[in-house]
Amino acid sequence: MDLLLFGVGVLLISTVAGFFIGKHLMLKYIKENSTINEEMIRSMMLSSGQKPNQKKINQMMKTLNNKSSQSTR
Repeated sequence: MDLLLFGVGVLLISTVAGFFIGKHLMLKYIKENSTINEEMIRSMMLSSGQKPNQKKINQMMKTLNNKSSQSTR
């Protein structure tokens, strides 16, 4: 009976630890390898019918960078 409880406890602890380690590694990867760049924002704005200017692009990049830095906290 003790061995069964020990096994269940180890399973729960390793699952929780694996989740948090995986989350940390994924956020670190996304922060280092940003998938969105200025050219992608420019093409997205053109496809939606907006005229892209540098001010709007910089504002969107700043917003995306702020959101990604807040999610790592």
